[in-house]
Amino acid sequence: MAEEYRYKRVLLKLSGEALAGDLGYGIDPKVVDSLADEIADVVHDGVQLAIVVGGGNIFRGVSGATDGMDRAQADYIGMLATVMNALALQDAFERHGIFSRVQSAINMQEVSEPYIRRRAIRHMEKGRVVILAAGTGNPYFTTDTTAALRACELDVDVLMKATKVDGVYDSDPVKNSDAKRYDRISYMEVLSQGLNVMDSTATSLCMDNKVPMIVFDLTVQGNIARALKGEDVGTTVE
Repeated sequence: MAEEYRYKRVLLKLSGEALAGDLGYGIDPKVVDSLADEIADVVHDGVQLAIVVGGGNIFRGVSGATDGMDRAQADYIGMLATVMNALALQDAFERHGIFSRVQSAINMQEVSEPYIRRRAIRHMEKGRVVILAAGTGNPYFTTDTTAALRACELDVDVLMKATKVDGVYDSDPVKNSDAKRYDRISYMEVLSQGLNVMDSTATSLCMDNKVPMIVFDLTVQGNIARALKGEDVGTTVE
């Protein structure tokens, strides 16, 4: 039950790349299915959950801009990619018996609700997972910044950033075998050392509003529940 969990209301930030799995591009049904299976357990135990999903598995605004596309236009295309991911997640969740709502920062009334803070909180209180799509609705803001913003707005206990690595390192662990992993680190240290946890806007927003963050490896089965129960999973940034 919810008493087992240290954190009762949570925002989970999922990168688009995580949904691609081994395919490297698009949406891997096996990954989405496995994720829904894990999330079903914690939601049925009473944890309130909102999810911000990225779109990098379909289109990245920043890379579009570097290829000569107008940055704002590229970002809007990236926002539409996040809506596609959100709908795929909703489908998987409902097949696993999780009630969910997609709320989009860009108005798409045929497939989603508009993002309304009080309505999102009410859905969470009723045990529905709220999937937040289309970023903030504005170009030049990343989905990391969206996650930080929504975490503050929805008054969550923790922001969980799901990645493909098992925490925050002092250098890239893929390139440097001697990279040191932090168990705990402060937001100020993340900013001063230029660590690639989230972009600086998102990091500052969490720091100013005292929202703790857990960076953990999504690919390890059961990590979501373990992190929510306060076990030593990944890196805690606070």
